[in-house]
Amino acid sequence: MGVLSHLRVVEIGSSAATSYCARLFSDFGADVQKVEPAAGDPLRRSAPFTPAGQSAWFAFLNFNKSSITVDVSEPDSVARLTRLIEACDVLIDGRDVDSADCPSVDIAATRERRPDLIYLSASWFGHEGPYAGFAATDSTVRALGGLVKLIGPVEGPPLHAPDFQTGILAGLWGFIAAASSALARLQGGAGRSWSLSIFESSIALSEYLMFEAFARGDVMRRIGVNRFWPTFPTGIYETKMGWLGITALTPAQWRSFCDMLDLCELRDDPALVLNEDRLLHMEQIEKQFVPRLKARTAREWFAEGLRRKIPIVPVPEISDLLQDAEKRERGAIVPVLLCKEEGLTAGSMQRLTLTPPRQGGKVPKVGEQQVFADTRRDLTDTSRPSSGGFDAAKLPLDGIRVIDFSMGWAGPLCTRSLADLGADVIKIEAVQYPDWWRGVDRRPGYVEDQIYEMAPGFCVMNRNKRGITLDLKHPSGVALAKRLIVEADVVVNNYSVDVLHKLGLGYDVLRRINPRLVMMAMSAFGTLSAYRDCRAYGSTLEQGSGLPSVVGSPDGPPVMSHIAFGDAVGGLNGCAAVLVALVHARTTGQGQFIDLAQIECMMPFAAPWITIQSIDGTPPQRYGSRHPQFTPHGCFRCAGQDNWIMVAATDADMWERLAILVGRLDWASDISLRSSEGRRGIEDLIEKSIEAWTQTRDADEAMSELQSARVAAGVVRLPIDLLKDRHLISRSFLQEIERDFIGMHTQPSMPIREALSSGPFPIRKAAPTLGQHNAEILSGLLGLSEDQIAQLAREGIIGTKMLSEEELARASSV
Repeated sequence: MGVLSHLRVVEIGSSAATSYCARLFSDFGADVQKVEPAAGDPLRRSAPFTPAGQSAWFAFLNFNKSSITVDVSEPDSVARLTRLIEACDVLIDGRDVDSADCPSVDIAATRERRPDLIYLSASWFGHEGPYAGFAATDSTVRALGGLVKLIGPVEGPPLHAPDFQTGILAGLWGFIAAASSALARLQGGAGRSWSLSIFESSIALSEYLMFEAFARGDVMRRIGVNRFWPTFPTGIYETKMGWLGITALTPAQWRSFCDMLDLCELRDDPALVLNEDRLLHMEQIEKQFVPRLKARTAREWFAEGLRRKIPIVPVPEISDLLQDAEKRERGAIVPVLLCKEEGLTAGSMQRLTLTPPRQGGKVPKVGEQQVFADTRRDLTDTSRPSSGGFDAAKLPLDGIRVIDFSMGWAGPLCTRSLADLGADVIKIEAVQYPDWWRGVDRRPGYVEDQIYEMAPGFCVMNRNKRGITLDLKHPSGVALAKRLIVEADVVVNNYSVDVLHKLGLGYDVLRRINPRLVMMAMSAFGTLSAYRDCRAYGSTLEQGSGLPSVVGSPDGPPVMSHIAFGDAVGGLNGCAAVLVALVHARTTGQGQFIDLAQIECMMPFAAPWITIQSIDGTPPQRYGSRHPQFTPHGCFRCAGQDNWIMVAATDADMWERLAILVGRLDWASDISLRSSEGRRGIEDLIEKSIEAWTQTRDADEAMSELQSARVAAGVVRLPIDLLKDRHLISRSFLQEIERDFIGMHTQPSMPIREALSSGPFPIRKAAPTLGQHNAEILSGLLGLSEDQIAQLAREGIIGTKMLSEEELARASSV
């Protein structure tokens, strides 16, 4: 049986976010009933299409669901839908994005009758705030969220993927909210009502950059295709055969990269040790290493990088993914049936090893019911688990304890999300090797002045946690870690494969001392992958995912979309996987190992193109800033320097309003231009006319006029602009909290909140300073005396200050 086979989920309305959220439930056995009008979900008409005219995007979002048609014109439609909802466990509502002719039902009354019902409502911007009524698309939301402006050539326009991103990010957040409620309900709690903002969901990718820019000054700008502040080199480069993704972050990686290319002068130049130094000399550095990369193939460089422990990876085409046997074996690519067409798509990336997700499936026809062997209940079953009273002060994951061995962005975001939802997360570092997001600088001044306590990325990703230090290379440190794990529910790590195993903390050891333990490894390729030893950052994950091959201009290189796209995506997928495994652990007492491959977590963003090419071999078309379905669609220059606005016409009526606004009444009345296909023939002329109009206006002024005409538009913002975004401020999304060393500072909220609350979940405590909770945890949880704790400090097993390079060398020699 699937882990979630005890759940019945009803999905109403139409949005990519709610469809993906519901699909994640179906991946693990839930009975998902998709409510559609007789004409079908509008997403069935979303490009790109298979040779038989089926939507590859809809297929990815909806396989393994059943479909129920409810015709709003029928007199009993409201009663039918109400009965269906009252018989479910989870209601996922996308009507605020697109009602899809769904009958109006009284959700509040249903919740009164069914207090155990879990309800999730998604909207583009939330139900209040200046943007609440805005027309939107995936790309206009990303533009407002700071995810477009930093991509592309310096002179512009910014480059970006045409679609298929915010729905996946928001769908993950929606699933995290609903799954945490399902877990809480197992403990006798009532259901919860959640409100999900798709716009705020996308900020999971922006928050690191917005706070780094604030801390370092407003220095972040677009610096060229496949170049990203604040790391260099981080990009995609041409080789003798194929493209190569490169990230050289640490001083050691930079030296190894230079050694690999026989660039001794660059290696030994003290002015190029740190990233910020190399950013000042990008052109000169690239002139030296780019020609040398063309001496070997991408595969040859990859092998050399593995040997030298440099994060480099071949950049695959979609065809390469389809030929990758390992991706199929792991379930990252799965079979999908679209009517009579057989293809492939991206599978579930939450790879639970004991209770794995379904491996592919069928896309339902309109009104088609599917029967699955791993789903327990039928539509006539109305039995319900008992539920206690709803305690609004009690968070969903209250009582869950997580031991967090992760560093950087992906793992800490996973555990931060668990902490935000109420879990007691204990972060384990070492004074010898603290979280590298505190900084990789080991020079005496950086260490002595404790600059590592001021790193904004660390502070944002580690709030609501407690922190201790343990030297895991010392037997006493390992023993203490095991004592903590005995009483824990979850262990998370994103170290390189085998690190914990070599320390005596592998799952084979920990499962014996705690059989109900859920342990997740968040490696780049998976613990058993042929590429398991590849070093990787969030940038590496995007480079190796196939996504860059579908982004950019038709005649240009593969294009990255973010400095570390894979980190946030891996973190959210990890959180979702842990919640599913916890549901199983709470119902059976069985823990399990989760083998999360972060590179696979990026593949859903390329899912439609995987399906199309798997069916007829057609390679994906690159659209630049255009769109496979919407015409016009793109970034348009506004008044001032490097000011842009994203504009899209999603249907004939929106096109007519746009044409009138830009002064082309002839276009508005031309019947031949009412279809997107009809407008393709004059797309260049349309874009020139729009830009002639936007160039005379400030970007915010243009957005206001376009939105007043109900045209989808969003200012193309920098991440730092979000700190003063009027909509986020009005919704209290940005919270202030006090922390030692930096004082009051801003933190972003989760994009999920209680539907009837006046604001987001409050941030309970700031990120821990190094070893801040040593005494509290060692004494309070493990019962150590003050003398024992003092002895651990004298032996260097615990501490509160990072060791400098010299101190680390001395400690290692002892």
